[in-house]
Amino acid sequence: ATLPRKESAVKQETESLHGSSGKLTGSTSSLNKLSVQSSGNRRSQSSSLLDMGNMSASDLDVADRTKFDKIFEQVLSELEPLCLAEQDFISKFFKLQQHQSISGTTTNEAEEMDGGTLSRSYTSGVPQTISSEKDMIRQMMTKIFRCIEPELNNLIALGDKIDSFNSLYMLVKMSHHVWTAQNVDPASFLSTTLGNVLVTVKRNFDKCISNQMKQMDEVKISKKSKVGILPFVAEFEEFAALAESIFKNAERRGDLDKAYIKLIRAVFVSVEKVANESQKTPRDVVMMENFHHIFATLSRLKISCLEAEKKEAKQKYTDHLQSYVIYSLGQPLEKLNHFFEGVEARVAQGIREEEVSYQLAFNKQELRKVIKEYPGKEVKKGLDNLYKKVDKHLCEEENLLQVVWHSMQDEFIRQYKHFEGLIARCYPGSGITMEFTIQDILDYCSSIAQSH
Repeated sequence: ATLPRKESAVKQETESLHGSSGKLTGSTSSLNKLSVQSSGNRRSQSSSLLDMGNMSASDLDVADRTKFDKIFEQVLSELEPLCLAEQDFISKFFKLQQHQSISGTTTNEAEEMDGGTLSRSYTSGVPQTISSEKDMIRQMMTKIFRCIEPELNNLIALGDKIDSFNSLYMLVKMSHHVWTAQNVDPASFLSTTLGNVLVTVKRNFDKCISNQMKQMDEVKISKKSKVGILPFVAEFEEFAALAESIFKNAERRGDLDKAYIKLIRAVFVSVEKVANESQKTPRDVVMMENFHHIFATLSRLKISCLEAEKKEAKQKYTDHLQSYVIYSLGQPLEKLNHFFEGVEARVAQGIREEEVSYQLAFNKQELRKVIKEYPGKEVKKGLDNLYKKVDKHLCEEENLLQVVWHSMQDEFIRQYKHFEGLIARCYPGSGITMEFTIQDILDYCSSIAQSH
């Protein structure tokens, strides 16, 4: 007989919290107080949300994302004390927190303690367990706040629609509030509800990562213009910079590190794929520029879980820079390069170096003829044409032109010394020398760089 009376009391309490329309109106002074204090803020924030909802993700900057983060945090911060206050009210009103102190007393003693019939319903018959009392509180809270979980999910869906990167903010904020709620009472209505919503937030975060990887697979490059920094490389930089600012000292850092590993491996694979398919821009340039950008990003952000990838990106950048320089330098002095490649081939076949000059195609007269084709004036002209070609290959945003040009200068000087060494060994005593010097090379390269 006592249980139906108790359920009737719960029903009355629940109905008092809702207006005729069924919407939450508040039942205690703490609820009303919170409602009055925050109504003005909610009106202004809701208009901000509507404005943001009309934007596309590309229109958003860090300030816009921070705006949503503040709104989301305000909702959770106002919701938390409201739920705790109502749970405390229910617990005290129905004497549910007094179970341990009254479970061993007689009915008469209980009546003297609370002076009412409600406590008799809890102390007569078999005493209720602490677990059942918590279940009862949670059931009451669920009836009162049945709208909270779907409304939070609606807010999360809006944030995700505005910009999928908002899932980063929401994952960190929601995780923190779940952790706080579980420390207070892991079985509470608030803890359970926020835990359920956290699952949705984590799913959106995973979807954000998956979508980025999918976009890498689907990227299309123009066949008429140079490649430059690939969109997904720039987006990874944006994602990582934002994530590092959000996840600093966060409980869910492990989730971010796992996402980083997936993303960076996908970025590496996709850069190579685009480089292999590129028609306008040389493969080495695509690899060099994009891995330089990745290396610079990882160096700046200092992401500990990506140290190995940072070293790999640097190595790929260095290798392809060197490959591009060597390939390109074969063009301004093409005949000279071919001649000395032939000399080295004869030596590799077993001909002694000092006997190479007796080969008809590589005698002293042929060497002089090739050298004569490259006076200082022609060398400078060839280097100038090379500079223009390199300039067309490279993108402005990565600003690697001078780095590449300096590397070409160093490689040219290295080749010059190598040619001089071959002349000295294969044509000893001939007095044959190049028609330009190392100092000439330095002057040519400096003059060309300054004139463009």
